[in-house]
Amino acid sequence: MCLIAVAWRCHPRYELALIANRDELHARPATAAGPDPAAPDLYGGRDLQQGGSWLMVSRRRRLAAVTNVRVGLAGDPMPRSRGALVRGFADSTIPANDWLDALQPDAAGYAPFNLLAWDGDELVFAGNHPGYARHPVEPGLHAMSNGAFDAPWPKSAHATRALLGWLESTPPDEGTTSDVAPLLAALADDSLAPDAALPDTGVGLELERMLSPPFVRNARYGTRCSSVVLVDDAGIRFVERRFGPDGRATGESDTALASIP
Repeated sequence: MCLIAVAWRCHPRYELALIANRDELHARPATAAGPDPAAPDLYGGRDLQQGGSWLMVSRRRRLAAVTNVRVGLAGDPMPRSRGALVRGFADSTIPANDWLDALQPDAAGYAPFNLLAWDGDELVFAGNHPGYARHPVEPGLHAMSNGAFDAPWPKSAHATRALLGWLESTPPDEGTTSDVAPLLAALADDSLAPDAALPDTGVGLELERMLSPPFVRNARYGTRCSSVVLVDDAGIRFVERRFGPDGRATGESDTALASIP
């Protein structure tokens, strides 16, 4: 993932609402969101190159999502895959704080990451750059892209504004299907940020510009999918819209996952 915005305990119906864009090389093989063949309680996209996932939920009321932290141009691969963190947590039954404490000794073996972990009770952030740290996520609106948690990047501010506007206009009616089209539209915004608002992550101005919109449209590297995840008492709704090179739409799914004990 390269953009995640989350509303945590902000709405009378949706305890957790998350919107996200995954940016990646279009040639990197991955599956559409679906049940994990080895663990049917898990649902999400799967990276077929390294394994793992960028966003995954469990019907046992767990969720994990990861972004990379951009620190200059990509270097040599690290020995551990960030995607394994997502799948590993989603498939676990260990409380988030305990699972993330156990991660600390090995955290430096992963390329720089931001990780969100929800265990059904607590939402916790962990990251390993510049050093390992974790903290509970306070109720409210938050975002992370390829910098620090809640860093005020233009695309992060755009995503939190869109999520807040959607929540304020969404009634807390149980049993109704909420219209997520405005959230998907916000994630599809490909407007470049002004140069003065760009972060400096060590990749040069031209690349900072290309990566500045919520939706990155490029033939080689760009937004591969947009996701909306909504958690209420009944279960988890997982919406995914998929894209190919230059932002060409390739498919969409909208799945309701009932919670199980």
